[in-house]
Amino acid sequence: MSDIATALAPILVLIVIGYGLKRSRFLSDEAWSGMEKLTYFILFPALLVRTLGNQSLAGAPWSAMLLVVLGTILTAAALLIVWQQLGASTSGPTFTSIFQGGVRFNTYIALAVAQAFYGMDGLAMAAVSAGFMIVLINLLCISAFAIWGERSRKGLKPIIRDVIGNPLIIACAIGWFLSLSGIGVPGMAEDILEIIGRAALPFGLLAVGAALKPEAVRGHINPILVSSLVQFGIKPVAAALLISVTGLSGVPAGALIICLMVPTAPSAYILARQLGGDTATMASIITFQTILAFLIMPLVALLLL
Repeated sequence: MSDIATALAPILVLIVIGYGLKRSRFLSDEAWSGMEKLTYFILFPALLVRTLGNQSLAGAPWSAMLLVVLGTILTAAALLIVWQQLGASTSGPTFTSIFQGGVRFNTYIALAVAQAFYGMDGLAMAAVSAGFMIVLINLLCISAFAIWGERSRKGLKPIIRDVIGNPLIIACAIGWFLSLSGIGVPGMAEDILEIIGRAALPFGLLAVGAALKPEAVRGHINPILVSSLVQFGIKPVAAALLISVTGLSGVPAGALIICLMVPTAPSAYILARQLGGDTATMASIITFQTILAFLIMPLVALLLL
């Protein structure tokens, strides 16, 4: 229990600091906008290239882990889309926030909690799980923005163009190429990417805090509840069922459960800002899921780990 709280506390603190800085007008609106763009186009891609480029699948039951990831994430995405198509009274941009809130995961919390539970073996298995999830989730979320976002465009070509040209997808492709080819991230490049990527989390969280509007929370209750039900309920249960079917056990199984029970990612707000989503709803979902995680993740861990 305390390990999970320890992993979540710094996330909440940074969000609160961002909120305070914005309300005190410590930085101008243009500065916050520049921070968001820097994080989206430079910092997060650098983090992804370094993380994935250093992955190794040797000795890991990666095929079963991949099956669990695919089954769980696609189930969550399908249920949300069906909910929207069956007449949910939400706009397209708001749905993209609900979708990200139910599909994305906070990499930093997942890795920290996996290491706290299982040590370096847990960290390694969580990193493999995260490597699979990052590519799939970004493909799904970018496609959702192309269909339902404020700047949505009809037809397959615009969606393919948005996916191929997205900096996060490009970073994932480079990272997996470096990993699977055996090249890895060269020494000096790794040092450079490590320094750049280290700023991704604090900058992203500060931007989330800066966008918070507590007075508008009442209007976001339904999106928060729907996305949180999928995030903390459906995904962990689906993962547990698939783990049972595939026969996974031990550290790989535990790492998967952890990766699929954490709150949504701070990068969801950056995507909403850049691709035409509902940023106010997204910021509320991120913050409240992170707060809810203090209560819900220990219970899920007690039942499934």
